[in-house]
Amino acid sequence: MAGVEENVVIGVGDCTVTLIPALGGKIASLRVAAEELLQAPLHPLAPRTRTMDFAASDASGWDECLPSVAGCTVETEAGPAVIPDHGDLWRVPWQVLQASQDSATMRASCFSLPLQLTRSLILTEAASGWRLEFLYSLTNLGAYRVPWAWSAHPLFAVEAGDRIVLPDAIQTLRLEGSGCNRIGVGGDSVSWPVTRQKDGSNTDLSLVGCPNTGIGDKLFAGPFAPAQPAWCALERTRIGLRLTVRFEPSLTPYLGLWLCYGGWPEEPGAKQFCVAPEPATAPVDSLRQAGPWSNWLDPGETLNWPMELLIDRIAKAS
Repeated sequence: MAGVEENVVIGVGDCTVTLIPALGGKIASLRVAAEELLQAPLHPLAPRTRTMDFAASDASGWDECLPSVAGCTVETEAGPAVIPDHGDLWRVPWQVLQASQDSATMRASCFSLPLQLTRSLILTEAASGWRLEFLYSLTNLGAYRVPWAWSAHPLFAVEAGDRIVLPDAIQTLRLEGSGCNRIGVGGDSVSWPVTRQKDGSNTDLSLVGCPNTGIGDKLFAGPFAPAQPAWCALERTRIGLRLTVRFEPSLTPYLGLWLCYGGWPEEPGAKQFCVAPEPATAPVDSLRQAGPWSNWLDPGETLNWPMELLIDRIAKAS
């Protein structure tokens, strides 16, 4: 069994995935040949604390947000639970249960609530590229039922002119927040892909902007119906790749969409330039915000769900 101190690398052909168990099980690198597909670290990789803001970390790569994306306090049968920014799991070491050339399984436990997440990654080659399969298993290790919400947190590197594609049925999104309220305030419904900005002009949300535009928008699509295709694609024509996140709508019926073109962090320093398509169990960032999407897990109960990333070769921009 590998130790938590060792990086885990899996690969098939020209595609390699590097995970850092000691740093929240982070997928620190996803490469196809010489191209890095994930947001580079804003700060040097370093140990995290239980209370630091996500902006104080490297804010890069691919993490898991559990049991909430936004920091909040929720009531449980055991009393109030204080959940930090972006949840618990990106802050704690993960245990490596299995690692091979093309797969890895890791496990970690939350500290704010008695939840344990096991995540398996399986990388295979496909006719047009690669398939990275994710299998999740969540267990309540406690003696009381607990609320929870999960969101994947893949920060994909982008370039101006890249395009985000959603199923045709998605024509509106719920706005969680927008830097300087450029397209509205939290809770607003905005049209997709073209929506109106507060200055009265239209903007195409599906088109990646320049890194100096100061844009930072978080939106949600869904709920996706159980029979509805649930996916989001990022087309990167300069490097000739299409990245498609696919998920199971009966278990994870929402998609968070983080568009950041130099608009975050708000503090001086390096900024994100990325798009994050985030399959999720809820259309809000805070576990405290209850609704028909709210989930509870009974003592000893386990819930499983899948997700996958397709990396397909497409024609390069001329």
